[in-house]
Amino acid sequence: MNLKEIDLEYVLHTYARNYINFKRGENATLFDEEGKDYIDFTSGIGVVSVGHGNKRVSEAICNQAKNIIHISNLYLIEPQAKLAKKLVELSGYDMRLFFANSGAEANEGAIKIARKYGEVDGEVKRYKIITLKHSFHGRTITALKATGQEAMHTYFGPFPDGFVYADDIDSIESLLDDHTVAVMIELIQGEGGVEPLDKAKVQKLAKSLKKKDILLIVDEVQTGIYRTGELLASNLYEIEPDIITLAKGLGGGIPIGAIMTRLKDIFKPGDHGSTFGGNYLSCSAANTVLDILEDEKDRGVLDERMVYFEDRINEMAKKYSNIFQKSVGLGFMRGLRAKSGEILSKIIEESFKERVLVLKAGRNTIRFLPPLTISKEEIDEGIKRFEKAILKVSDQI
Repeated sequence: MNLKEIDLEYVLHTYARNYINFKRGENATLFDEEGKDYIDFTSGIGVVSVGHGNKRVSEAICNQAKNIIHISNLYLIEPQAKLAKKLVELSGYDMRLFFANSGAEANEGAIKIARKYGEVDGEVKRYKIITLKHSFHGRTITALKATGQEAMHTYFGPFPDGFVYADDIDSIESLLDDHTVAVMIELIQGEGGVEPLDKAKVQKLAKSLKKKDILLIVDEVQTGIYRTGELLASNLYEIEPDIITLAKGLGGGIPIGAIMTRLKDIFKPGDHGSTFGGNYLSCSAANTVLDILEDEKDRGVLDERMVYFEDRINEMAKKYSNIFQKSVGLGFMRGLRAKSGEILSKIIEESFKERVLVLKAGRNTIRFLPPLTISKEEIDEGIKRFEKAILKVSDQI
């Protein structure tokens, strides 16, 4: 059996795969088993934040693996403590952290924090959590129910109660009641079409929730770790959430999730836990990732690359207005809104043939999540290949 046949026979298929076997990577460039190169505008869906084959991250992982990989959270974990301190200091928020393995787990933990906050003397007083339509918060049962996309709720019920979906940020206030404990939002909806929320409206909402003692949870699983230019999109929006969730780019490819919260004493021993969360290996990788990106931010090269990438994406939107409605997104989280689902599918298909990797998102959007360390040369080569794909599709419509 060849590799494709083995995969088809033995792997449970939850993804519509392209059957290509990548063997190695260098920053934003991947190489298949035949040695062909592909420009990666996806970074493993926003995960490989400092590029493929990053020497500093791989050395940190190897050095840690030679000593201790995992001991459990029953004992002090040095790189975990240092990572928590680093995230608090870089964020500027007075918070404590809990470490998990993924974004879905982080969001589950955030929901548990909110639900416990809504209890008074052991009795449930407030439990409702408002999220937005087109949102995405994870694949576990509760995180899936928090996701405001009805199509994703098929088959998997019954779900936990207590989630209410607002059509948009303007309608959240009208849904608040005596049972509302939290509002949970993505500042840029990733799966929902790379759609940034209006900054002034978010700030107004944050102030209103604070006055009403309703928690603001910001899901930064995709927007966090400098993806939008600052450590957190919350910093960019100039708000102070009560709870922030992180994952994806934090470990540079090693699975890790995190909950940051100002509610420092909300959990007592036994309220929550994770066997693997925040272990030596994942936290060592994450500390190195933050060191790399903090340095690039301080030197101005991260912002410079982001502006350059934005300009190239906007150029495509203007040049091919027959194909695209508009350019959307912030920083290295960008999208091109295609004029139809058919056009979207064709462009993604042709892009792969031209050896540039892009992603599909909701609302007919092509999503770009390149490594934050992508070079200008890789950007130019990727855009060149992407434009070839656009021209092929343009000839077909």
